[in-house]
Amino acid sequence: MSGLLSGLTGLLSLRSGPQDLPPAWPLTLGLIAAYLAASMTSGQQLGDESAAAKSLGVTALQFTAVAILLYWRRYPERLVQTLGALAGVGLVFALISWVLLAQVDEAVNQPVLALTWFAVFVWSLLVDAHIYRHAMSITLPQGILVAVLLLAATYVLIEFYALMGP
Repeated sequence: MSGLLSGLTGLLSLRSGPQDLPPAWPLTLGLIAAYLAASMTSGQQLGDESAAAKSLGVTALQFTAVAILLYWRRYPERLVQTLGALAGVGLVFALISWVLLAQVDEAVNQPVLALTWFAVFVWSLLVDAHIYRHAMSITLPQGILVAVLLLAATYVLIEFYALMGP
């Protein structure tokens, strides 16, 4: 457990990579399940009727893309730790976002809350780019490109869900 916590702390501070997490499928699957549960629960508590479908779709999209990219770059052995890293930090950022979004009062202008949420968003994007950089042996700018492209694909998928209705 301490290996997982120190690995996630290192990822969140951009000081270690996914290779520093234990390479265990049971751990990775547990992190994925916890990440999905947190995403679905926070979405439902914030009034999103299709939170479960969105969470499953977005996670499947991201993890499938990562698996394809790792196989394309000839690093399939890095899949378990990369997915564990993405799910672990995703869980942390989902919890932070849920706490911040629970503070929203639509009747009040809250610029500090908005800036805090934006800072967490940028931090999350950088952590994902850092994970991609290590996992695929690419540069940080290339990792940022992968993170932004996956974010854009996620946005398109969420908008598709919105068009389809609840």
